[in-house]
Amino acid sequence: MTTHATRVASVRSWPVDIALREPFGISGGALSVARNLLVEVVLASGTSGYGEAAPFPAFNGETREQTEAALAAVAGTLVGRSASDWRELAVELDASVHAAASARAALEMALVDALARERGVSLAALFGGAGTELVTDITITTGTAAAAREAAGRIAREGYATIKLKVGGAPLGDDVGRVRAVVEAAPGCGLLLDANGGMGTADAALTLLAEIERVGGRVVLFEQPLGGDDLAGMAVVASRARCPVAADESVASADDVARVAAARAASVVNVKLMKSGVAGALDIVAATRAHGLGLMIGGMVESSLAMSVSACLAAGVGGFSFVDLDTPLWMVDEPIVSTMARVGPRLSVASVTAGHGARPRSAVTDRSA
Repeated sequence: MTTHATRVASVRSWPVDIALREPFGISGGALSVARNLLVEVVLASGTSGYGEAAPFPAFNGETREQTEAALAAVAGTLVGRSASDWRELAVELDASVHAAASARAALEMALVDALARERGVSLAALFGGAGTELVTDITITTGTAAAAREAAGRIAREGYATIKLKVGGAPLGDDVGRVRAVVEAAPGCGLLLDANGGMGTADAALTLLAEIERVGGRVVLFEQPLGGDDLAGMAVVASRARCPVAADESVASADDVARVAAARAASVVNVKLMKSGVAGALDIVAATRAHGLGLMIGGMVESSLAMSVSACLAAGVGGFSFVDLDTPLWMVDEPIVSTMARVGPRLSVASVTAGHGARPRSAVTDRSA
């Protein structure tokens, strides 16, 4: 392989609309269709790498239109540069389109995927090779107690040990009723609560935990009970809760990890590529470990393409105590072919031999024609 072979020859992106089996609701709103974008980076050697942008307006206000504009603004600056310099390019992308996090993530994914495919190594190996297997939770989004009960029963039968339950943005009694329904339908499952900052106050968050304990729920993690900037309130919850607290919206950079650690606002950090890009995610992992905090891997409403990257990162780096990589299960006819294996809660990237092992279905069709 020559240096010339890894130079970027072209970059393109295109929108994909992926219907969801039911709305994916969080405290800030719901998504019925994943309005994502796919990115392809082609190297001078002819090797292609792929990335995905999954903007989620209810999470951080980012829209597909903003993401498309950001991709159009910076894609051309990559042409002629070497994919081997992807970490340097990531810094430049962050400086150019910092607010468009999912656009940066998609371009970084495509760059590092192309490089790994060109070298004939998997991303899990490139990221450290610590392992190839993960066990994920599965999400019950906002909705009714009846819907939560039905979903929890199905989840338990499928062998999941942890249910992630979206809470917040609704009266406390509604959340308690949904938890009771889940506990009754899946008494052996641990609960990972995720408020996406929607509990309002520390007292409300602690009251919810007390009510859940009263109805017999076993909370294994409380993710982002309060707003991303409310580190003082998060610290109150973290100091009084009988379960660990995770920071999600509070952390989009390594510097944010330092602030969370200093405030004692959480003991776990949720790493998401759509918040920080690939390089930023690796920096967050390093900072999280340096501050003695635990690791969680998660995502937005992403297909198996972006989820394959996250799985390779978590497995390759190792040490992730919480795994939340389930959104492809919500999708109807996702336009992706992935080598990552999914059997119930178990994920494996052992069969991925180059890159992240996922491609747009159209790319596979084009190559077989």
